[in-house]
Amino acid sequence: MKKVIISGGGTGGHIFPALSIAHALKRLEPEVEILFVGAEGKMEMEKVPEAGFRIVGLPVRGLQRKLTFENVKVLVNLWKSLRRAKRIVKEFRPDAVVGVGGYASGPIGRVAAKAGIPLVLQEQNSYAGVTNKLLAKYASRICVAYEGMERFFGKGKLVFTGNPVRKDLLQSAGKREEGIAFYGLDARRKTILVTGGSLGAGTLNRALREYRKRIAAREDVQVLWQCGSYYFENLKKELGDELPAHIHLTAFLKRMDLAYACADIVVARAGAGTISELCLLGKAAILIPSPNVAEDHQTKNALALVNKEAAVMIKDAEGVEKLGDTLEVLLQDEEKADGLRKNIAALAVHDSDVKIAREILDVMAAHKS
Repeated sequence: MKKVIISGGGTGGHIFPALSIAHALKRLEPEVEILFVGAEGKMEMEKVPEAGFRIVGLPVRGLQRKLTFENVKVLVNLWKSLRRAKRIVKEFRPDAVVGVGGYASGPIGRVAAKAGIPLVLQEQNSYAGVTNKLLAKYASRICVAYEGMERFFGKGKLVFTGNPVRKDLLQSAGKREEGIAFYGLDARRKTILVTGGSLGAGTLNRALREYRKRIAAREDVQVLWQCGSYYFENLKKELGDELPAHIHLTAFLKRMDLAYACADIVVARAGAGTISELCLLGKAAILIPSPNVAEDHQTKNALALVNKEAAVMIKDAEGVEKLGDTLEVLLQDEEKADGLRKNIAALAVHDSDVKIAREILDVMAAHKS
């Protein structure tokens, strides 16, 4: 029986691609045994078992960017994680290890490499993450989603696969009526979907608060506004009766496939997973990259689209000031919006999960031979 460890996580941007890869491996090799390795206390410890896979946790954490005593704890936890990773590898005896980024993939990837087990990395962003850059020299194959990644990894190991996305999202085509009904929207209006992820995004929420007065005067537009669980109660209390009936405020989106299905324009952050979804679904998008990410990689992700006239980008510091005007331009200029949809759809990479799964199986076969 073939055995694979998939390691990494910390955010949905790492976890959902990892789960997609695992499901693709199962489709190609139903007998393969998969073990996930994540970081204790992070969302993968909940999401992975929900998807039907076993996971073990490491006490690993990221270094703080400033000098602090917390970094001593980080180093102690790294030492503990390496010891635990050795035990996991020795007991599970994987034929390959897959690192998808995030703290947990560091110790397990390093231990696997030292044990002579082939390592496959998946880099979601246009600017490589620290963990993947450190592990790259040990990797047999590196699966990437953007052009020009040889500046981080060299050319020899790179395979362009794109980013896996959740299968349910790809089935949103033709579900507009269902989405309109599910979210209580008006089929006669254009729909703006605003989403800042499960926790929300402060800049997007502040920008919508400003723009709501202009939307109140329009009869042809509605907003599905996912503000995040962190912000929901305060926004609901602050806005109260001032929120127009055609702005639908929600903490989270229970059916992301249906939210996308009825969206004419999407306003979002620029995480790698979100961008892959927008490409595959061909959505006109306004991207406001988060400034609170390593190496400002969301800006680089967004620029990869902007440079091909496939999306509009607003800097986070200018989001509140510029979002309303930018939306008005796209709402009034259907030709421009259609151009964005056409150009972003042209960048879509299909069946990324299967492509990555095949690379993993190829590496395992080559190592065995």
